[in-house]
Amino acid sequence: MTTLELETALAAGNSAAHLTPERWAAANRHLVRKALAEFSHERILVPEPVSDSSGNGDGGFRVRSDDGTAEYRFAARILHLDHWSVDAASITCSRDGQDAPLDALRFITEFSGTLGIRQEMLPVYLEEISSTLSSHAFKLWVGQPSSAELAAGVTRGADAAMDFQTIERSMTEGHPCFVANNGRLGFGIGDYRAFAPEAGAPVQLEWLAVHGSKADFTSSAGLDYAAHLEAELGTGALAFFDAKLGALGLDPAEYVLMPVHPWQWENKLTVTFAAEIAQRHIVHLGIGADNYQAQQSIRTFFNSTAPEKTYVKTAMSVLNMGFMRGLSPQYMKATPAINDWLQDLIAGDEALQGRGLAMIREVAAIGYHNGYFEAAAAKESPYRKMLSALWRESPLPLLKDGQQLATMASLLHVDAAGKPMVSALIEQSELEPGAWLRQYFEAYLVPLVHCLYRYELAFMPHGENVILVLENGVPVRAVMKDIAEEIVVMGDRLDLPEAVSRIKADIPDGDKVLSIFTDVFDCIFRFLAALLEHDGVLSGEEFWRTAAAAVRDYQGEHPELADQFARHDLFAPDFELSCLNRLQLRNNQQMLDLADPSGGLQKAGRLANPLAKFD
Repeated sequence: MTTLELETALAAGNSAAHLTPERWAAANRHLVRKALAEFSHERILVPEPVSDSSGNGDGGFRVRSDDGTAEYRFAARILHLDHWSVDAASITCSRDGQDAPLDALRFITEFSGTLGIRQEMLPVYLEEISSTLSSHAFKLWVGQPSSAELAAGVTRGADAAMDFQTIERSMTEGHPCFVANNGRLGFGIGDYRAFAPEAGAPVQLEWLAVHGSKADFTSSAGLDYAAHLEAELGTGALAFFDAKLGALGLDPAEYVLMPVHPWQWENKLTVTFAAEIAQRHIVHLGIGADNYQAQQSIRTFFNSTAPEKTYVKTAMSVLNMGFMRGLSPQYMKATPAINDWLQDLIAGDEALQGRGLAMIREVAAIGYHNGYFEAAAAKESPYRKMLSALWRESPLPLLKDGQQLATMASLLHVDAAGKPMVSALIEQSELEPGAWLRQYFEAYLVPLVHCLYRYELAFMPHGENVILVLENGVPVRAVMKDIAEEIVVMGDRLDLPEAVSRIKADIPDGDKVLSIFTDVFDCIFRFLAALLEHDGVLSGEEFWRTAAAAVRDYQGEHPELADQFARHDLFAPDFELSCLNRLQLRNNQQMLDLADPSGGLQKAGRLANPLAKFD
């Protein structure tokens, strides 16, 4: 669909034009396939093999609803890491012995007992499923570039910022593990069109002046408030905002400026923070001049007017994938110091420098303290996280000539014709698939492994949190982001300054290696290996052989860490299966306590480690 066609539909008042029977049926087949695959992987569903008409036992699988009246049959291959590669076209449903259409909402209610969703949580989870279906139908309606076109942009590299953001808004799946991964509860259809990353609409942020007695601004070493805001807004906008404060009889020197998401201002702050506005602790100044593009994380924005400027990440009281997407003012206070500390650690580590690991720092942050809600709400309550923001460096200055950027989520992207983008990148690179994969492992996997062994430091390295730097379609370095809320120091190997002590967590020794086994192997490589095998590019056996060689060669370079290799054994026969959907099904509004990331994990037996046979 062209932009003109989209605008015409909206002008005609047809805000739900994407919701047609055909697209709804396609969205339901897509999501039921994912539900069968991921709930079976997490051992919530236990599919039963069924025989074909000749009784030879290869007739696929079936699962039956809690009351036994509905039956789903499907064909699937079970790959490494107990990955259920379900053939979407093969799925059939019968109810009371009659053929029935696939309906993801009904699927969830039919299996709600097996899924373990509490009655009070079920309607909210259904709403998240409905929103995920609707967003899939929207993506089918507007269309996206093919994988070959996206890969061609990466290898052409004519406009690094434009191609980078084209890839960002073309991602269609969301988190590969979560079934309900596009909830965004709180958005209406107008909000979705205006702010969803796949809509790609330009966004202008609202700006507030907040009283300095109620807010904390912190920044990286050498960056002060005045210099930062002048770089972001320019002297003209700063003078205009100061004049607006002066016209109200307020002293600009008593206030600090902060950006907010337009949805948050309109839907939350003007109501929930009404007392703060009425008392002039918060003053609305107007809309900023720069256009931004929403990123996959919804609340983070890339400056499309001036790509060299920082990203802006804002608090949003929208429920999505197990959390209300706020930002804690308490966390914001230490954010720049944590980023500076990690930057120094990476810069001083030869192994990380040799493989090009980089990060884009969160260089400044501001958090607003609402005394009413801080006195009334529990420590992790969303009411404490409604008004904060941070600024994160742009990755563009990291590029050399001929290099391009792509979200790592793009490696798991599949276009409307079923073509994986990773296959298109490998074709564009003209490397053998195994050679391309080894380059990727050197850029991404080995630095993560080194951080575990050397420091017992873990990132949250899922696809949306990592940016790949590519040359001719080949990953040459990984760029980590979303640092302060996501990294964790799990042991006592690092002596942390008091300012960054928040990132230390008491993790049981056996759980530390799950930062690789779960977050990398199970949540990323499981899907990547399946895509390459299904597309005929590379077998799963060769995928894991290549990963094992990368880890083994790294270990050979660092004999001084032999005790750590044994302590956190990546070649162990198996490892615990830690389940993400089980977390969301247990509590889809607060999956984990971020201060105790290990304490609430949901585990379901063990997975055979595909690296073990290559030890």
